[in-house]
Amino acid sequence: MSKPVVLIAEELSPATIDALGPDFEVRNVDGTDRPALLAALADANAVLVRSATKIDAEALASAPQLKVVARAGVGLDNVDIKAATAAGVMVVNAPTSNIISAAELTVGHILSLARHVPAAHASLARGEWKRSSYTGTELYEKTVGILGLGRIGGLIAERLRAFGVRVVGYDPYITPARAAHLQVELLSFDEVIAQSDFITIHMPKTPETTGMIGAAQLAAMKPSAYVVNVARGGLIDEDALFEALSNGVIAGAGLDVFTSEPPVEGGSARKLLTLPNVIVTPHLGASTDEAQEKAGISVARSVKLALEGDLVPDAVNVAGGVIDPFVRPGIALVEKLGQFFTGLAQSALTSLDIEVRGELAEYDVSVYRLAALKGIFTNIVSENVSYVNAPLFAEQRGIETRLIVEAESPLYRNITILRGTLADGTVLSVAGTLAGTRMVPKVVGINGYEIEVPFERFHVVMRYADRPGVVAIYGRELGDANINIAGLQVAHPDASGRALSVLTVDSPVADELLEHIRGEVGADLLAQIEITED
Repeated sequence: MSKPVVLIAEELSPATIDALGPDFEVRNVDGTDRPALLAALADANAVLVRSATKIDAEALASAPQLKVVARAGVGLDNVDIKAATAAGVMVVNAPTSNIISAAELTVGHILSLARHVPAAHASLARGEWKRSSYTGTELYEKTVGILGLGRIGGLIAERLRAFGVRVVGYDPYITPARAAHLQVELLSFDEVIAQSDFITIHMPKTPETTGMIGAAQLAAMKPSAYVVNVARGGLIDEDALFEALSNGVIAGAGLDVFTSEPPVEGGSARKLLTLPNVIVTPHLGASTDEAQEKAGISVARSVKLALEGDLVPDAVNVAGGVIDPFVRPGIALVEKLGQFFTGLAQSALTSLDIEVRGELAEYDVSVYRLAALKGIFTNIVSENVSYVNAPLFAEQRGIETRLIVEAESPLYRNITILRGTLADGTVLSVAGTLAGTRMVPKVVGINGYEIEVPFERFHVVMRYADRPGVVAIYGRELGDANINIAGLQVAHPDASGRALSVLTVDSPVADELLEHIRGEVGADLLAQIEITED
């Protein structure tokens, strides 16, 4: 029998080829040569790429035998995940390959800012000797704030402790126990901004976090403060940062990522390059020999597992392995349910039960636990979340999980319920099902309220004392803001007399408007939820 064909589309480390082993026919092609790539994909079973090769719908259509696309790195901007999923092609990456490199680069930026290393080097290289011009500051006993305490944030905290700094952090999804383990003092976002001498940001880029450090936050920092971004371009408002650095609002910035890469002439990122109190690197977070080798070896192992039909640790779009056709449609439902749960949670999750009820009880639904955790973490960690690293995120945060399977389901043929205990002691539950012959994913319960709302991209959920005219109030407010309500369900009041409304809206609602509506209707719960898809 012929060996499966593995196509290497970009230069990878020799260790990558060694990790594949002798059971595959390895071929090479220049992934940037589009005609050559499409021709080479014709009989490929797997393709390994880095960042230069684009695997889009056209490339996938040229690869009828393709089973897996492997990206030797973290980002997946060059892979059309939705098209790959539709084509039944697994997408894998190496989500942990660069975390140490990124953490070390962050610390390097902090040290370089503290001691003016790049500017002092440039001055001396010009033949100058200006020691007094580059007097720096010690890190010892300074306060370093970390925004986002995932894996990279945790590694940074661990490394900074050796400098004798006070480490403070903000992460709405981390438990106090996990923060204590990291020896990080948890503060509010505003407190971290105000108290830190150095601030480093490690958050995912979402509509909520884009521009999370803007003019107001920069103005609230110490004039001697420095800010570092080695995570995602756009988390810091570049125009606001330019103004703050130009006018002495803060002391300096270290940047590895930008909204436009490379920065374009006339753009906000380009202006920052002209400032003397900015240290920049060209997106080097993963650019170490070790990170590249780890990435290559990791995806090579994933390719082997995929082509052998096993569960793949770093699959981004499908779990891999044998999943019963009756179980598979529910995976996307449970992922969406996880995102919906996170959107409603008002404090960190400490334990989670995944309850699967109905005819599905006769099948292996263990993948639903993975799907639930993947959905919960999708929009709250900076790394790409997969079916196997999602449990790792839960473990790191001290979140206990249980899968409960019961045949009894009085109302629905099958129903999945996510029931979680939060750090503030409250219990949150959301339930979902696949409805009708078209198997439309719907949320059908929130904390005991019965509803039936198809999942769309944007939802607003609010709970308030039931009384006439409330719907008219928020309907008018949203209408005045030119936000269309595409769907609305109001659940019957509970024993306390509070009703629950679930709105489907066509566009996101500004935080200021949501807070205004909260006051107008007297809501004790108001949450905006965005459901994203791979």
